[in-house]
Amino acid sequence: MPDERAELEVALRYHDDRYYRQAEPEIPDSVYDEMRDRYDTLCDQAGVPVEQRYTRAPGSDLTGDLATVTHRVPMLSLQKAATDADSGADAKLERWYNEQLVRQLGADAAPALSCEPKIDGISVSLLYEQGRLVRAATRGDGVTGELITAQVAASGAVPTSVPHKTGSFEVRGELYLPKTAFIALNQAFAAADKKLLVNPRNGCAGIIKRKDPNEVAGKGVQAFLYHVPWADGIDLPRSQSAVLAWLAAQGLPVNPRSRQVSTIAEAIQYCVDLGQYRLDLGYDIDGVVLKVDDRRLYDELGETEHHPRWGIAYKYPPERRTTRLRGITVQVGKSGKLTPVAELDPVFVSGSTVSRASLHNFPELERKDVRIGDLVWVEKAGEIIPQVVGVDLDQRPATTAKPTRPATCPDCATPVVAEEIFLYCPNPACPAQRKERLRHFASRNAMDIEGFGPALIEQLVVADQVHSPADLFALTADTLAGLERMGQKSAENAVAALQKAKTRGLAKVLTGLALRHVGEKLGEDLASQLGSIEAVLTLADRHAEGDATAVAVLTAIDGVAEKTAVSFLEEIATPAVREVFAKLAAQGVRLTHVGATVTAVDGVAGKTFVLTGTLPTLSRGDAEALIKAAGGKPSGSVSKKTDYVVAGSEAGSKLAKAQNLGVTVIDEAALKILLGVAL
Repeated sequence: MPDERAELEVALRYHDDRYYRQAEPEIPDSVYDEMRDRYDTLCDQAGVPVEQRYTRAPGSDLTGDLATVTHRVPMLSLQKAATDADSGADAKLERWYNEQLVRQLGADAAPALSCEPKIDGISVSLLYEQGRLVRAATRGDGVTGELITAQVAASGAVPTSVPHKTGSFEVRGELYLPKTAFIALNQAFAAADKKLLVNPRNGCAGIIKRKDPNEVAGKGVQAFLYHVPWADGIDLPRSQSAVLAWLAAQGLPVNPRSRQVSTIAEAIQYCVDLGQYRLDLGYDIDGVVLKVDDRRLYDELGETEHHPRWGIAYKYPPERRTTRLRGITVQVGKSGKLTPVAELDPVFVSGSTVSRASLHNFPELERKDVRIGDLVWVEKAGEIIPQVVGVDLDQRPATTAKPTRPATCPDCATPVVAEEIFLYCPNPACPAQRKERLRHFASRNAMDIEGFGPALIEQLVVADQVHSPADLFALTADTLAGLERMGQKSAENAVAALQKAKTRGLAKVLTGLALRHVGEKLGEDLASQLGSIEAVLTLADRHAEGDATAVAVLTAIDGVAEKTAVSFLEEIATPAVREVFAKLAAQGVRLTHVGATVTAVDGVAGKTFVLTGTLPTLSRGDAEALIKAAGGKPSGSVSKKTDYVVAGSEAGSKLAKAQNLGVTVIDEAALKILLGVAL
């Protein structure tokens, strides 16, 4: 029998990655919170120490694509009081107030509270020095965030200067996408045949983390700011409500619906009142944040590893409806992942009629004991994606049928493979995967084949013109000109784009094939490390023959775990994947690494460099590119083998480790001298 606690831990890690790093959540917050609660219960029953649980740290939205900075004060999550049918959030709020606040502060203490709408956006930290915005960063993992200063400045969401010209302070808040901006962007994307944004929060996350600030400007991103964790040379007001007024006086955006209340009963009433018209606001909120208003009490109340004790988040429930589950089908995605889908009696939820809804994965389906014929609860993730979130067991008919995990792919009958909590079809030629794989292969982040958007791919698949990525490169202008909305000139441009894409190199091909675990960064790392598809296939053969050193070659790459290495080598070794590479080679697609031109520089070539903190003029990517071009090797971790640590401002634990190990620490100016770059 599967270990439910282990499966839940794997699922939580997966969904944290989807939510924080990829900004593409697959389940509603309510389902995620339920999984965390169940995981904690099982850990309690098994006596698992808190420090060994996955839930001990808040989630991370680090992407690995941007320079990072260590937060002076960690950005912790808030404890939650969720509202649902089974637990009273009011009672949770009262317990928090009485047991965590009044009991600790004294029997006579009844602290006033600040009530603030909980914006459904992405957390941001802003540093102002001498009246100027000098840094903006994401929350990251709570300790380390990614720098988005240029992006935030380009967005226009906050002023780049404030009237208070002395001292420095950090202010935190949420970046968000107003509903009107979200609708306008999706209309523009639909007209351009691009993938639509899932919801305003994910849209905002995707926009603000773009590397090119020019792609952020004019998209409508806005902000609400609400917390000043520290200030130097500034006498801040003593209460949270007064701090909000001070921020507003600096021209910084604060939510006008924030209120100070005297009792927990008034705070609960505020939550209820705001909830009645929250859907009419011009932006998404998912609850209310309650804070002790007297900031002088924060140190006395303290914090846990996960959250401060002086605040709590009151979460609104999503709209939930019941309907009958009539059947379960299996959907196959671009990576081959099999997802169970509920076929429902139509039900109206959050503005539209729903007849199909996700069941997430098979372990989750079994954990909830969902059966065909059940009366199920349906809600929408982000009020957009329908999900089955539970079963009304009190009304279960005697005739319900338990679903079974499929042994073969429902579309191509290939035996499925299990990896962690998911099932996969390993056949890249599977008809169900074909369309999604081809869309991904042609996308900007993969082979970047201009003109080959979802609509054109759809036409090609329906017309049975393309079965595999290699078939794209066999298309002719005459074939394309015969498709709807495709004239001769457009067809010729499309063929030219295909010819250009042939030169992208191995990294883009590996990314484009939607191999499990292989995104842009790993695709680049694999191509750089191995050099050619022949080397990749040889390594896969060695692994298949039981050579343990094959896995070691991949785990030597920063960030590659043994599981990832094994999964990659096993997938590469399958006949279907090998055939894809053979067909691509036959079409003249370059299957060797396309790297930057390297001119070895004495003192740099062959040396390992670790970057930490913020450099004065070079971005993390620019500095790494210069090091690579000079024959050096950028690395993400410090060890005895590290030759140099390049430290900028706000350098964190990597600098401390380098000092402990005796590794040479230099600054940007010294790096430029080594590289022979003008200062």
